[in-house]
Amino acid sequence: MRILVGYDGSKVASDAIKLARKHAMAFAAKIELVASMDSGTNNNVQKIRAAEKNLEYAQGLFKKDTISCETHLLIRSLSPGEDLVQFAKENNIDQIIIGVRRRSKVGKILLGSTAQYVILNAPCPVLTVK
Repeated sequence: MRILVGYDGSKVASDAIKLARKHAMAFAAKIELVASMDSGTNNNVQKIRAAEKNLEYAQGLFKKDTISCETHLLIRSLSPGEDLVQFAKENNIDQIIIGVRRRSKVGKILLGSTAQYVILNAPCPVLTVK
């Protein structure tokens, strides 16, 4: 089993990691830890390094439990939701675990909802954590 975990360093993403660890141990699953950036020019070197450090930290949490985990920093000019769904399709992912944040209706209209996009478009079951 392969589980994709969307990770951005937030509290809800950390909660998603906790649940993914439980699922990985229960199902002997491999974790694909994915962070998405919508741009990655040389001007964003600090953001890229910060994302890499976040992924490295999260990967260490899985390694403590001897859970197989690979990290992926996606910089493909797609929205995070599109990136996660495309990665899941390309890599035959069995389950996606993502954290969700509460937003007002206006906030969702203006900023969109990564979780909503993933839930509606993913090729596999999506588990959300709040």
